[in-house]
Amino acid sequence: VVVIDEDLGRSGSGLQERPGFGRLLAAVCQGHLGAVLALEASRLARNNRDWHHLIDLCALTDTLLIDDDGIYDPRLLNDRLVLGMQGSMAEYALGLMRQRARQAFEDKIRRGHVMWEVPVGFVRPEDNRIEKIADRQVQPAVAGVFETFRQLGSARQTMLWYRDEQLPRPEVQPATAGHEILWRLPSAHRINQRLMNPCYAGALVYGRTAAKTVIEDGRARQTTRRKKPLEQWRIVTLGHHPGYISWAEYLSNLKQLEANRAVSEEA
Repeated sequence: VVVIDEDLGRSGSGLQERPGFGRLLAAVCQGHLGAVLALEASRLARNNRDWHHLIDLCALTDTLLIDDDGIYDPRLLNDRLVLGMQGSMAEYALGLMRQRARQAFEDKIRRGHVMWEVPVGFVRPEDNRIEKIADRQVQPAVAGVFETFRQLGSARQTMLWYRDEQLPRPEVQPATAGHEILWRLPSAHRINQRLMNPCYAGALVYGRTAAKTVIEDGRARQTTRRKKPLEQWRIVTLGHHPGYISWAEYLSNLKQLEANRAVSEEA
């Protein structure tokens, strides 16, 4: 008996490499196995492509499939039908769990709970809301970035001004709910992040980005997340918490940044 456990903790959805399952397929192809034992179909695969591929290989090499309910011969039509239904149910169960978990997550956000790290200038109390940080040094430093951008009209010029003046800006220490602050000279990326974050306009927003799935080497891969247009954001709750700028100014800043980007690309 050979136990394959390399895939523990890895999803069987088909989006991750599973060396254990790959070793199993190779052994079946080589005809080294008499039977494959699993507690249930979802232990082997949670997508029909991998599951039916295994069934096809077992049928070609006279390999049996065994679970708690019985012994199946993939060469027999009735057994093959049952195995196919098991794979479909495993895939459906995974989709249902994901759907319920995502719905519960989004429902909590719609109730005003914040499920991620807050940007500098805010803190997240125990009830997962958002509050302005009480530090009187951090508050004007954060507001000053928007004031400087309002005067200069460029994120890059804003960054250069702070660097020329040697004025560090606050940054939040990760995993501290916004309470621990670091002071550093700002980068262009940090300035853009701050100007484009709707949290500073008092809005709770979720779903600003989306990952695109592509096929590489016959397997689904998720590419880097891409930003979506504002009208496609999933959840937008205005007036959720006190902000540093108004929503109208935030929209104006986005238009200014986009216009600057277009001029830069033309140049």
